[in-house]
Amino acid sequence: MRATTRDPRPWKERQVNRDQQAIREVLALWHRATAAGDVNTVLKLMAEDVVFLVAGHPPMRGRAAFEQGLRALLAQHQIESTGEIQEVEVSGDLAYAWSMLTVRIVPLAGGNATIRTGNALSILRKQGDGSWVVVRDANLLSAAQ
Repeated sequence: MRATTRDPRPWKERQVNRDQQAIREVLALWHRATAAGDVNTVLKLMAEDVVFLVAGHPPMRGRAAFEQGLRALLAQHQIESTGEIQEVEVSGDLAYAWSMLTVRIVPLAGGNATIRTGNALSILRKQGDGSWVVVRDANLLSAAQ
């Protein structure tokens, strides 16, 4: 008979750690899918009623609006992004993730890339199947210096 080791942490703490890891995986998949031009995968990572807040622009409301903007951008550009997660906090079925982002937008026709860096704060909601989706996102990127 093989002995098993039981995790001594309380169940709630173990669940929060699993949720935090799942959220980190959502954010990493978002970067990979965007770089690959896989819009359908990116769309699955957000709620239908998602809202994106970007300084100097009106709120972008809904998955369809995001899809339209992303497809238009990807028709003429390659997007490369990296994110360094600063913090992930989970409280029940809601969570937030604060990241430092660098986004490089490269014209497919050639020319200089645009690089933007800064903070982003994403709010996520846990779905009935246990997956996490972005419901709100505040993007504070500005031109890299």
